[in-house]
Amino acid sequence: MGKNLAAKTWAIVAILVLFLYGIFGIPHGGWKKSITDRIHLGLDLKGGTHLVLQVQVAEAIGSTTDRDMQALSTALAATGATAQKLDPTAHPEVITINSPNPAKNSDVRSVLNDNAYQGYDVQSSAGGFTLTMKKEAIRDLENRTLDTSIETIRQRIDSLGVSEPVIEKYGLGDNQILVQLPGVDDPGRVENIIQSTAKLEIHEVVGTSYPDEAQALQGLGGMVPADEILVKGSGAVGAPDQVWVLKRAPIVEGLDFRGATAQQDENGRPDVGFTLTTEAGDRFYKYTDANKGTGQMAIVLENKVIEVATIQSAIRDQGRITGGFSQQQADDLSLMLRTGSLPASIKYIETRTVGPSLGAASIHQGVMAAVAGLAAVMIFMLIYYKGAGINADIALLLNLVILLGFMGFSGATLTLPGIAGVILTIGMGVDSNVLIFERVREELRLGKTSAQAIDDGFGHAWNTIFDTHVTTIVSAGILFVFGTGPVKGFAVTLVFGLLANLFTAIFVSRVIFDYLLEKRGRTAALSI
Repeated sequence: MGKNLAAKTWAIVAILVLFLYGIFGIPHGGWKKSITDRIHLGLDLKGGTHLVLQVQVAEAIGSTTDRDMQALSTALAATGATAQKLDPTAHPEVITINSPNPAKNSDVRSVLNDNAYQGYDVQSSAGGFTLTMKKEAIRDLENRTLDTSIETIRQRIDSLGVSEPVIEKYGLGDNQILVQLPGVDDPGRVENIIQSTAKLEIHEVVGTSYPDEAQALQGLGGMVPADEILVKGSGAVGAPDQVWVLKRAPIVEGLDFRGATAQQDENGRPDVGFTLTTEAGDRFYKYTDANKGTGQMAIVLENKVIEVATIQSAIRDQGRITGGFSQQQADDLSLMLRTGSLPASIKYIETRTVGPSLGAASIHQGVMAAVAGLAAVMIFMLIYYKGAGINADIALLLNLVILLGFMGFSGATLTLPGIAGVILTIGMGVDSNVLIFERVREELRLGKTSAQAIDDGFGHAWNTIFDTHVTTIVSAGILFVFGTGPVKGFAVTLVFGLLANLFTAIFVSRVIFDYLLEKRGRTAALSI
C-alpha cells in the first residue's frame, strides 16, 4: 500500500510540475510576460479588429458560365449556333444556344454532351437549347468559392504577421466569413488587403473607348451585347477615366496567376511582374500570337481598367503590370497575387474594433470574478466539510493549474467566454467533490469504517460523475463545431477543465484520503 501510494503521489507532483511548465514555460521577463507568451489572448481580451465578410458567390458562378460560354462559342462555330447569357445579372447560371439551322441541332447536341458541360441541365427550346447549371454544381461551386476565399484571406493575413487570427465560416449568414485579428492596432491596411479582391483579369478590348457610359451605349446601338461588358478606367498612367468595351470572358484571370513580385521599370517606377500557370500561359500565348500588332488587351483590377496595351508580340507565361503604383501599392498587389486571387469580391457586413484598454478591463474583471468565485467555493467547502474541505480545495487549485497548462501546451486562445468556462469548471469541480463527500457520509452513517466508506463512496459516485462530465463534454463539443470564435473559446476551456476535473476529483482526492488513512490508521475518524 505504501509503495503504491508513494507512486501515485509522485505522479501527481510530476503532473503538477508539467502543467506549471505549460503555464509559465521557462520564466523570462517576469511571471506576467511568461504567462502571456504561453497562453494567447483572444480579440475580446487583447483588443483588435472584428470583421464579418460576405463572399459574392454569384460572381464565381457568372465567371464560370462566362468561360463555358466562350468555349461553347468556339466549339459551335462550325454549326452556325451561337452561345450567350440569358441574363448575366439575374440568372448568371443560364446559357442559351441560338441554333438557326435545325438540321445542325444533332451536331449542337453532340457538343453539349461533352464532359465539360456535365454540370448543366440541357433542355431544347424554340430556336435552340438552354443550359442551366445544376443545383448540386452550384452548391459545390459556392462551397469551393467560400473555402478558397477563407484560405486566401488566411494566407494574406499570415503574410502580414498577424498572430493568432481567427478566419472561419460564420454560421449566422449565407456565405459569410468571420475574421478576428487580435492585437491589430492599425486595422486600416489589413482591411484594405482583405477588401481588395485583387481579382486581376486581362480582357480583349472591343473597338474604342468612350468618354462616358451614355456615349458608349449610343455607340453600341443602345444595348451592350451579351458577350461584352462596359468597364471604367484610365487605361494609362495619368489619363482620365473612360468607358471601355471589353469581351465579357477574360483571357486570363486571378486564379491563373502563379506568382508576382514588386519591381521597378526602366524609369525606376514601381510595377508588378507576374507569372502565369502553364495552362493559362498556353492560352495567353495563343491569344496574343493571333492578335499581335493589331489587337488590344485591358488589364482590369478590381473592376477598373488600369492599363490598355497593344499586343506587340506573343506573350506566354510572364508579363508586367504598370499603373502608376506607389511602392506600397505594388507590394500589396504582388502580395495579393502571390497568395492567390479571391474567386469573388467581398462585401463588408460588420466592422468592429476592440481597444486594448477595453480588453485589459475585461481581463481584470474576468480574473476578479474567477478569483472571487474560487475563494467563495473554497471557504464554503472548508466550513461545510471541515477537514475534507482542504482536500477539495487542493483538488480545485490543481484543477485550475492543469486547465491553464492544457491551454499553454495546446496553443488555445483564451477569450472572455473562455474565462466564463473556467468559472463554470470550478463549479463542476465542486459538484464532483460534493457528490463524493455526500456518498462517503452516507457510508459512514451506515456504520462502515472510514477506509470502507472511502472505497464505497468513490465507487458509487464515479458513475454519476462520469455521466455528467461526458454529457457536458458532448454539449461543449457541439458548441465548438457549430459556434464562432468566442463560443469556441468557451467550449475549449470547458472541455479542458472537465477532463482535468475528472482527474483531480477521482484520483487526487482519493490519494489525499488514502494518505490520511495511511498516517492515522484505516479506522481513524474522518473530518467530513
